[in-house]
Amino acid sequence: MTYERVWTVRFSDADSFGIAHYPRIVDAVHETSDMFMQSIGFPYWEIVEEHGYGLPLVEMNFEFERPVEAGDEVTVELTPDLGTRSVRFEYVARSDGEVAFTGYEQRVCAPADGEGSMELPDDLRAALSEYADADGDGDGSEDD
Repeated sequence: MTYERVWTVRFSDADSFGIAHYPRIVDAVHETSDMFMQSIGFPYWEIVEEHGYGLPLVEMNFEFERPVEAGDEVTVELTPDLGTRSVRFEYVARSDGEVAFTGYEQRVCAPADGEGSMELPDDLRAALSEYADADGDGDGSEDD
């Protein structure tokens, strides 16, 4: 199962040619992970205070196959790939049924004091697992 949301590319998201600015695409992806984390009961803005850890972004990468333009309805799919101490959010974005871009965000689980990393807590792992990569290959993490 994947998490999906629709991003409508606004005129303000695009350049004078009507093509979405790269930073706005990154914003849309970050917003997707925000919405996902909230939907599974672990909003980013609460986990540090309520659970004592966070999921800082340590790496991201995207490959574009076709432009995303103002007015497009882009379906952004997120699938978590769980590691021992991290989670990789894999993305596939489609416009008019065609893949526009793919990519990932790598997030490490870190204690609130910022010292090193920690294993994904069981309750977070369980919530993420409902959407996790079906192969369970865990290749989204370097720490497996």
